[in-house]
Amino acid sequence: MITIQQLLKTYSTEEVETTALNQISLQVNQGDFMAIMGPSGCGKSTLLNVIGLLDSFDSGSYQFLGQEMHGLKEKDRAQVRKENIGFIFQNFNLIDELNVYENIELPLVYNNIAKKERKERVIAVMERLNIAHRNKHYPQQLSGGQQQRVAVARALVTTPKIILADEPTGNLDSTNGNEVMELLSELNHQGSTILMVTHSSYDASFSNRIVTLKDGNILMEKENQRQVAIV
Repeated sequence: MITIQQLLKTYSTEEVETTALNQISLQVNQGDFMAIMGPSGCGKSTLLNVIGLLDSFDSGSYQFLGQEMHGLKEKDRAQVRKENIGFIFQNFNLIDELNVYENIELPLVYNNIAKKERKERVIAVMERLNIAHRNKHYPQQLSGGQQQRVAVARALVTTPKIILADEPTGNLDSTNGNEVMELLSELNHQGSTILMVTHSSYDASFSNRIVTLKDGNILMEKENQRQVAIV
């Protein structure tokens, strides 16, 4: 699904140049649940943003579904992103003025999906994630765990090829955080490919591969025997 080779990403100011990603090479396969770990500033979120086509890179190769992303025009990057990638953020990024249904529907509106199909897909994903009874509620009326569940539904409604999750439990207490991780693990068991940035060893235990970064380099990559049973 994703093949990255010798990827370099730097940030420059007048005084200093910082290497965020240093000749990274990585393979993400269909059905993976990969956790990316490492200390703050190691390049985790930068790598996720590059994979999500939210940020560019300086050199190397990034192939997504067999297509080279390096040098792609922004409108083409945006099209690939809209059609293939779902995002889950630490801060949920829900729109306060929209209710649950409308927040989930929004990416379908951007993708010019017909109203009837939008309704069918939103209802289906709400029922799948057990939030249909909250469809008229607004984000501020929901718990943190419920807000993240809505954010997951919004990511899934476009039927993306891959889900990118940036610290998905970072703003949640342990109970709500565990609920979100069980949900992601269930989605992975159903076939979703997930790439997750996390500081949490517990959250990483839900994955089947763990990549550890340090100073923009891959320090270690290992297969992970899932420690958390899915009931």
